Amino acid sequence: MESRISGTTMPVLEIGLEPGETLIAEPGELSWMTAGVQLRTTTATAGARGLWGAVTRAISGGGLFMTEFTSPGGRGAIAFAAKVPGAIVPMQVAPGAGYMVHRHGFLCATQGVELAIGFQQSLGAGIFGGSGFIMQRISGAGTAWVELGGEIVTHELAPGEELLVHPGHVGMFEERVGFDITTIRGIANALFGGDGLFLVRLRGPGRVWLQTLTMPGLAHSLAPYMGKESTTTSTTGVAAVEGGVAGAVLSSLFGNNNR
Repeated sequence: MESRISGTTMPVLEIGLEPGETLIAEPGELSWMTAGVQLRTTTATAGARGLWGAVTRAISGGGLFMTEFTSPGGRGAIAFAAKVPGAIVPMQVAPGAGYMVHRHGFLCATQGVELAIGFQQSLGAGIFGGSGFIMQRISGAGTAWVELGGEIVTHELAPGEELLVHPGHVGMFEERVGFDITTIRGIANALFGGDGLFLVRLRGPGRVWLQTLTMPGLAHSLAPYMGKESTTTSTTGVAAVEGGVAGAVLSSLFGNNNR
């Protein structure tokens, strides 16, 4: 199986399939493929060994169903384009060397990679961190591709070294990295600081990938330009164009994949 990532701001992952090779992805991720590639939708893949395994995978942000891509009649090709400005990162997964990924980060993987909900240390990380901080766990053996938003900043944490991160900027980290949720000290900081109540404390050893673009941040930036179509000032035409463009951008980003 050969892969190539091309592009910069909105990259695309292209993968060549040899006969007998299988690639797994969530439904709706496909961008284009050659005519000989066959699709099979199933719950029994990506490590799910029954309905409950598929349900827990769905809770983590993955799909209840997954799609398997094969090319039995010869070589085939398939492509997955990024949904938001950012980067696509290939990761080598091995037993004992998995990753924790933000809930919409999984793009696709080779057969043998497992996708499930991940709660390292405590269930409190999923509850008290809010619905936006449910982490996926990628384990098993094979290659996985992860989509991160904006620019990527990596940190190699030494044993015992800690990093406090806004939950939305936690893109991915090695599963050996410890994490928990900590509150911002001081009532004034919590109420008026504008950064929310919670931060993620990441503890080494291990590598951490942070993402500069968050979906709530992107939506907040575009919000002032929504609903401008009905403006009746002398700049009505400009306002309508702005509103239409912003609506189209949001629709393309979130309409099909809720990413």
